[in-house]
Amino acid sequence: MVRSLMASSVAAALVVAPLLRAQSAPRRFPVDTASVATVHAAFKARRLTCRDLVSRYLARIDALDKQGPAINSIVLVNPDALAVADSLDRRFARSGLVGPLHCIPLIVKDNFETVGLQTTGGSLALEGWKPLQDATMVRLVKEAGAVVLAKSNLAEWAFTPYETVSSILPGYTRNPYALDRVTAGSSGGTAAAVAAGFATLGLGTDTGNSIRGPSAHQALVGIRSTMGLTSRAGVIPLNASADIAGPMARSVADAVAVFDVIAHSDAADPVTADADTKRAVRYTDALKRGALKGARIGVLRQAYDRPTLDGEVRAVFERALADLRLAGAIVIDSVRVDSLEVIQRRQQGGCNRFKADLERYFATRAPNAPVKTLDDVIRSRKFHPTVELRLREAATVTELPEQSAGCQSRERVRAEVRTAVTAMMDAGRFDALVYPTWSNPPRLIGDLNTPHGDNSQLFSPTTGFPAITVPMGYTRGNRLPAGLQFFGRAYDEFKLIGYVYDYEQHTRHWRAPRF
Repeated sequence: MVRSLMASSVAAALVVAPLLRAQSAPRRFPVDTASVATVHAAFKARRLTCRDLVSRYLARIDALDKQGPAINSIVLVNPDALAVADSLDRRFARSGLVGPLHCIPLIVKDNFETVGLQTTGGSLALEGWKPLQDATMVRLVKEAGAVVLAKSNLAEWAFTPYETVSSILPGYTRNPYALDRVTAGSSGGTAAAVAAGFATLGLGTDTGNSIRGPSAHQALVGIRSTMGLTSRAGVIPLNASADIAGPMARSVADAVAVFDVIAHSDAADPVTADADTKRAVRYTDALKRGALKGARIGVLRQAYDRPTLDGEVRAVFERALADLRLAGAIVIDSVRVDSLEVIQRRQQGGCNRFKADLERYFATRAPNAPVKTLDDVIRSRKFHPTVELRLREAATVTELPEQSAGCQSRERVRAEVRTAVTAMMDAGRFDALVYPTWSNPPRLIGDLNTPHGDNSQLFSPTTGFPAITVPMGYTRGNRLPAGLQFFGRAYDEFKLIGYVYDYEQHTRHWRAPRF
């Protein structure tokens, strides 16, 4: 009997020991600094399950987003996240990773259609609305194995680049690196959530700044692609001539893991018709050291050098230029588009597309939404007071963009700027241009008077050319993040990814915030 009991105990121990190891693994696994590579390595080594990982992130959101430091970045958590995780664990047990983003928890900005989850654009006017389908980008990341963990706060209707506040979530979203500072906008909720370690990756949108600015303010990598390389279908529009959607992550490799999944043509977004012939075979192949060696990098002081440029940001940027040279780049300081101001003066009349683009969206993608027109939104009175003036101004527009002389003039100006930028880069044989993503540190919450420093509105949105921001250091006692922006020709993403990766590996500026 003793031998039998001992044998039973040994057998039980053999069963229980792996379970105990699996249960203790999440406590050791650093979710706040986790990457796609480290997560997948832990799965393959059987040190972590998808349920473990998702549970840890959910617990972190519960402890830190509305409590403790109260980052206030999450609008809602996916109630099915653990069920999705369990499904992925079963599939992994049968056949391994289901895709390149297998069980990677992902934060989605709340202007992406997401089946089963409320999608609001930050506005109470859309409270409770659940779309009939996923946005194309959401569908693609799900098919690649990602877990949509939560929807994040944004500047309402994506209107402002300066702060993240909306009517759907009371209060401001806070910068995890300094809780009294803004996150920039409009994708500030995604940026704050990823920086705070609430998920591994995030999706944001960028019309003029809204991926790159929040990424710079929260020490993230943010990619704004060439117009037409990624789909916007299923994203609530702000300005269809400039809207882009894309990844935000704690590293270049993680951002590119998403980018490889989403850079494709999409019949639901005609602007992407040529994407499959323009994209690289694998953008992850660009993640190699040495890419900067011999690269000709122009310093585009025209993008940022103004009287309000912060001295500490200037110093951090000058160190970044020195680091580029140490990495082997040929840095030319400085370059400019000489004809830019002349071209810009040719703009005649205004062009406000918001009403037309939004109402087309409601008619074609969101027939079950609680509002159908901009007037419906205004009559509902369900919006933050800070957006009322912009809503009312947009409502006065009666011409469709195609009929507007101001919009036609703007498209001609944009075409001329594209030509001028390309000609300048070709003449100087530049591989990329660089400048600080913002010229000033993140403002204090509520401060709209000191210089904002946003440098992202002009070159990439006007041309439709790609831009990537990467951490370049910190200001104000080494606390507040600053971003370095790389800008290139159309469809130069592969080249830019190589440069930002090489710079990141040489400098290693990213670090987690300390609450």
